[in-house]
Amino acid sequence: MFTPRRMPFAHQLLVLQIGLVVLLAGVGFGLAEWLLRGELTHDYGQRALILARSVAADPELGDAVAAGDPRRVVQERAERVRLRSKALFVVVADRRGIRFSHPNPDRLGSPVSTDPSVPLSGREIARVERGTLGLSARGKVPLYDHTGALVGAVSVGFDARDIDRQIHRTLGTAVLFATGALLAGVLASTAIARRLKRQTLGLEPYELTELVQEREAVLHGVGDGVLTVDVRGRVAVCNAEAGRLLGVTPERGSAVADLPLTGRLEEVLAGTREAHNVLAVVGDRVLVVNRRQVRHSGRLLGGVITLRDRTDVETLARELDAVRTLFDALRAQRHEYVNRLHTLSGLLQLGHYEQAATYIQTLTDVAADAPPGTVPDPYLQALLSAKTAAAAEKDVVLAIGEGTWVPGRVADPLDVTTVLGNLVDNAVEAARLGSRRPATVEVELLGDGSDLYVNVSDTGDGVPGELREAIFRDGVSTRRAAPDRTRGLGLALARHTARARGGDVTLADPGLDGHGAVFVAWLPGVLLGARGEATQ
Repeated sequence: MFTPRRMPFAHQLLVLQIGLVVLLAGVGFGLAEWLLRGELTHDYGQRALILARSVAADPELGDAVAAGDPRRVVQERAERVRLRSKALFVVVADRRGIRFSHPNPDRLGSPVSTDPSVPLSGREIARVERGTLGLSARGKVPLYDHTGALVGAVSVGFDARDIDRQIHRTLGTAVLFATGALLAGVLASTAIARRLKRQTLGLEPYELTELVQEREAVLHGVGDGVLTVDVRGRVAVCNAEAGRLLGVTPERGSAVADLPLTGRLEEVLAGTREAHNVLAVVGDRVLVVNRRQVRHSGRLLGGVITLRDRTDVETLARELDAVRTLFDALRAQRHEYVNRLHTLSGLLQLGHYEQAATYIQTLTDVAADAPPGTVPDPYLQALLSAKTAAAAEKDVVLAIGEGTWVPGRVADPLDVTTVLGNLVDNAVEAARLGSRRPATVEVELLGDGSDLYVNVSDTGDGVPGELREAIFRDGVSTRRAAPDRTRGLGLALARHTARARGGDVTLADPGLDGHGAVFVAWLPGVLLGARGEATQ
């Protein structure tokens, strides 16, 4: 389909400017010509009237007309006045309208060409009329003799073409100024068009409109959050998904430093660090953050931050870890039970019934006399068994404290394994890197109704004083060496998970005084009662 080519905006602006100047000049010239013509016509009429009065003021001229001008003095005096004043004509007529003077001597004695009734009635008049010499601005006055009797009229005229020539001279000067204004307008339009082209990166207005529409469609159509920041650290664009993930929708032009964000995300938005698939915790969400700088023609325009919600993926991963851990624990127990059944079966097959009975009694007594540290819940057993094996691989001993007592069953294994698992992992890492040996982590669990209290301590070097307040912030880690974008996430995630349930995770003892750090977690409503219902 053929699409007609659009005129560039610069040309449109130039044509509009020229058209506007020409229109204003045309209207201005028309108005000026009308006003100037009226003023000049009035001036020339008054000039003719004044000259006619001066001619008629000569009583000898009136007496000559009354006497029939026997000495022919009227023509001589009238022509002398006409030549001196550069008038078109000076005509003197009697009461019958017969000329006694005229620039053309052949017209002497003939009637005047225009109506003389007004001056012959004793009144003066100034008007533009057409006579034998063409169009002229003329003034007519009555003529009196020395006795005061009305004997004729004096008519003086100036060529109307003089008015046109005066107007043309005046407007000609104005044309020069109008032409200069037009040229200045053209230059100004060209300069404005070039500046607009630079500021719009060479795009036409319709292209900018299409670009904005496409940008809006893309920003609000993608599943990721998109936030752009200019070089001054102010928000330029924020789509709805970014506002949802951040928990706040910043206004355009607001400073990113004013956003209620902490940790890695605050650093990424402030531009103090680049980001490539950095994990950050915002509220109860885990986000994957990326930041890229935007440049055009070598000039830095700002940065683009993309946010992807990884909460669901993290939740599924934690659920899978919990199920895998439980499965490993059940598989280990299966092997143990199979070994016990094989032993019992062998005793029975060999006829050692008394020994078989004793063996069964021993197994029963072991189950009945379980130590206080035993955790009956399969989720907790599985998690602690898996963490014990993982700690052993790092030469760390994971022990269950003597005060452990969890009579109920876990109702929400996902949150429990998230908090407990992150606290244990953090403690194992601290003990492994600490200077004390043997490296040990002790876990105490206490059930109180539907609430679960967790106490995790280690033999590490403790939490430095400058990090005691910031240890739960996203991106803060006690491991200063070999920075990793996944470091500083566990404690923040554990606290956010606990607080989402109305509980909390706190640093009870920073250590550094003969022992390592001690963390305490409170998880309300995560245990089931004896009947399998959550205790309220």
